[in-house]
Amino acid sequence: MTQLPGLLDTEAIRKDFPVLDRLVHDDRKLVYLDNAATSQKPRQVLDALSEYYERYNANVHRGVHVLAEEATALYEGARDKVAAFINAPSRDEVIFTKNASESLNLVANMLGWADEPYRVDHETEIVITEMEHHSNIVPWQLLAQRTGAKLKWFGLTDDGRLDLSRIDEIITEKTKIVSFVLVSNILGTVNPVEAIVRRAQEVGALVCVDASQAAPHMPLDVQALQADFVAFTGHKMCGPTGIGVLWGRQELLEDLPPFLGGGEMIETVSMHSSTYAPAPHKFEAGTPPIAQAVGLGAAIDYLGSIGMDRILAHEHALTEYAVKRLAEVPDLRIIGPTTAEDRGAAISFTLGDIHPHDVGQVLDEQGIAVRVGHHCARPVCLRYGIPATTRASFYLYSTPAEIDALVEGLEHVRNFFG
Repeated sequence: MTQLPGLLDTEAIRKDFPVLDRLVHDDRKLVYLDNAATSQKPRQVLDALSEYYERYNANVHRGVHVLAEEATALYEGARDKVAAFINAPSRDEVIFTKNASESLNLVANMLGWADEPYRVDHETEIVITEMEHHSNIVPWQLLAQRTGAKLKWFGLTDDGRLDLSRIDEIITEKTKIVSFVLVSNILGTVNPVEAIVRRAQEVGALVCVDASQAAPHMPLDVQALQADFVAFTGHKMCGPTGIGVLWGRQELLEDLPPFLGGGEMIETVSMHSSTYAPAPHKFEAGTPPIAQAVGLGAAIDYLGSIGMDRILAHEHALTEYAVKRLAEVPDLRIIGPTTAEDRGAAISFTLGDIHPHDVGQVLDEQGIAVRVGHHCARPVCLRYGIPATTRASFYLYSTPAEIDALVEGLEHVRNFFG
């Protein structure tokens, strides 16, 4: 078995993930390399969800009976765990949503409805990047269409990094919001947050960071980022689906209007008007994702027991090994940075003229689960003149043996297609 410095005890960790013991296609051991799409869930998270439904299930905040009070304590306890996980100055800056897409849409709509000085309108500009997930493109396109604002973006270099050579021309005095991904889900690129934030602050623009591919894999400190908003999702970090997070600076959350109206987000309601509850509840209309929040809290406990620094070191070692092994495959082209430095644990590639969907299908027959397509980042594929890519992505339970299996599988793909 290949030994790499910095690896976690994956043999022990994998025992916590029941699905990793599965055989697929009758007798093939599952090799799960689709972690950028969603992570698997440890028993500790599954048990927390079951225990919630079996013992504590009730709606939160409204009831005075025992179950309601216990459910509320679990739900708000999860908020405390998230705040600590991202080093938020206040728990009240943590808003629960159903996913990162909803978090980013929430920011876009708040700014579209806001009063000055935050309002986005026909005289202002919105800045994104060419490497964004569609969830950080479409909401801003919709906002620009609705308000008349101008949408601008940073392009990409040939090696899969942001082209910041014209940063002063792209982020100008007219810019109201700069929204970009911390780690690309298709290229794996870790972006230079400091340079972008510095320029945005020079012109008084707000900064929104999509940390969906960062929060599961590395320490995330929202104060160190110096952003105004940070979005991420639970299901990529060992948590359940249906739960996302938006962190925002307290003063902004106090000043900006809500996006959704309904129960729980109000202070008083009459037939003529309403007033709103303080943040975070102002932005959490209706029954929230209670069980999902409890599951996310359990996932944070699990990741914390291992250590985010150790997870980052594990994935860096795996990525370095994977880049080296993939370089041995004839006709394989990595789309994005070709070194392990300044990149995350998702590697997209093409294999000669074999369509990525065919690559993925043949790998699946061998029990190897990868992602194929444009990964909700079609502008990246257009930039590099490719129809799609195959993407392998790793996590804390991934092993060098699984990377070896991928390389062997790709050789089988090449032989299959001659």
